[in-house]
Amino acid sequence: MGTPVLITRPGERAQALAEAIESKGFSTERLEVMRQETVPETADVRSAWLDIDHFHKVVVISPAAAERLVEALDRYWPQLPQGLELYAVGQATAMVLHQALGLKVRVPAPAAGEETSEALLALASLQRLEHQRVLLVAGEGGRPLLGDTLGQRGARVTRLEVYRRRLITPDAGARTWLEQGGYQALVVSSGEILEHLARWCSEAAFQQPLVVSSQRLATLAKTLGFRIPVVASGASPAALAAAVARTCDPEDGE
Repeated sequence: MGTPVLITRPGERAQALAEAIESKGFSTERLEVMRQETVPETADVRSAWLDIDHFHKVVVISPAAAERLVEALDRYWPQLPQGLELYAVGQATAMVLHQALGLKVRVPAPAAGEETSEALLALASLQRLEHQRVLLVAGEGGRPLLGDTLGQRGARVTRLEVYRRRLITPDAGARTWLEQGGYQALVVSSGEILEHLARWCSEAAFQQPLVVSSQRLATLAKTLGFRIPVVASGASPAALAAAVARTCDPEDGE
């Protein structure tokens, strides 16, 4: 398959991304640069899980957050609470929830063009939230935009940080790829990972295509020195693989 595409997605979800890219005819190499760890459950978190039926809306930031939500519902709710109104930032997060729970999950409208917090916040049902309780399920840190904006719109927001991200120093093999730039494209869907990797990128790497999942990441990439950021239509394996194909093999991307 020739020169590889480098992928940086952490955890088990990296496999689905690799398979999607390989189905387009490219080889892949995985860079281990982040680990996701479950945060020990506090009394406040347990209380929120037990009271989840008291929230008007549940907003889930990422697939990792969705997995922790599903696990909590399995522990504390032998029967799913009625009327859960679920929202997800992207299709991959929505898929985890729908497959495990069989419930409708609201996501950004296709017309938004991207799977971002900004696109989710554009939904009509999230505009006026006076007297509504909203549960935000997320990882430690990250952007405060969702919680802040929902609060400004009148919601009483409870944020549960259910996992943490640990950045890992790239191993010798990964550093060689980044020093030599001998790959077809680098695929990144996390701002933390992008900033972390930029420390090891040479000018050759900065000149290679960088496939990202949003315009926000493309803007960040340019400030870090990447010359060719390519914006995928979202963070799903299919969207990222399509962007790789479009960038590295225009005929295949049609």
